[in-house]
Amino acid sequence: MPKINPDIESFARIKVVGVGGSGKNALNHMINSKVRGVEFICLNTDTQDLHRSLADKKIHIGKTLTRGLGTGMNPEIGRKAAEETKAEIEEAIKGADMIFLAGGMGGGTCTGAAPTVAKIAKEQGILTVGIVTKPFLFEGQQRMKIAEKGLEELQGAVDAIIIIPNDRLLTVTDKDTTFKNAFAMCDNVLRQAVEGISDLITTPGIINVDFADIRAIMSDTGSALMGIGQATGQGRATKAALQAINSPLLEISINGAKGVLFAISGGEDMTMHEVQEAAKIITESVDPEAKIIFGTIKDDQLKKGEIKITVIATGFPTDAPKKTLFQTKATSELLKEKEIENVKQNDRKKIEVKEDVIEIPEDEDYLSAIPAFLRRKK
Repeated sequence: MPKINPDIESFARIKVVGVGGSGKNALNHMINSKVRGVEFICLNTDTQDLHRSLADKKIHIGKTLTRGLGTGMNPEIGRKAAEETKAEIEEAIKGADMIFLAGGMGGGTCTGAAPTVAKIAKEQGILTVGIVTKPFLFEGQQRMKIAEKGLEELQGAVDAIIIIPNDRLLTVTDKDTTFKNAFAMCDNVLRQAVEGISDLITTPGIINVDFADIRAIMSDTGSALMGIGQATGQGRATKAALQAINSPLLEISINGAKGVLFAISGGEDMTMHEVQEAAKIITESVDPEAKIIFGTIKDDQLKKGEIKITVIATGFPTDAPKKTLFQTKATSELLKEKEIENVKQNDRKKIEVKEDVIEIPEDEDYLSAIPAFLRRKK
């Protein structure tokens, strides 16, 4: 019987909207990476930069206001530009079930226009997720203040937001990493999020995850975390789970999340023990009362012996601590800590077993032959 590959539109329509120069770069990275099953829309006030976009749909916002010359780092102009072009934006995003808004906060176009685009999407009942960057510290206090104010406004307009501080690139690059390759890492966060969610929707699972599950976890939740881990070989489930919940580029950790969706994908050789081990790592990291949606997928697209874990976490406390710049640990370090903890737990179990088999006779003559530290107290 021929295998049927369902069109994503029979499940949910996902559109990715890049706003401003950084948003355009993120879209181009996704298009060059051959991301399928989503529509790309680029918005910009700068016509010269807009022409460099590979997106099928390009919208020049604020034609009258800016005359194609950009915003000069003024978010108010970005906001007015989006409002001026509201009808065209509404038409472009119409019919979407989910929208990702991508861009860099701190400039004028994305900082000003992204919240307006988010409001337009929400008015249409579209699940709206922002994935945006914060400027480097060396870009100055003024740009950072503009970014922080814009983030506050955007958070109030989207369902969920994933924030990538550019300074975190310093933790995952070495001195030979080019500027272009460093920013491609940020763009990869967006690519993984979009690919991860579209794969969850379109790939039938043994325990299935659908768009309704994604909406349940991400609607009106504020800060969000999205991670993907892939691993092979011994301990692959543990490695993939730790990788998925410990992205060094994201501003928050999974600790305290009140909503979690995770899916474990593998081949015929994926075992029940591996599923349990990965699930344990993820669920122990979140709020004990968290709403958890879980799926398992047999994915023939994976390499032989590979396991992939996709995690979406939301519902963080408003006062959740943000990770300091060099706080995130490497997966190898986390694995070592996990191994040490497992050894400690095994040792504790052995001690408990030994204690259970030691029986102290009632006759006190026997007590003198047993060292004091082994005597069980009644």
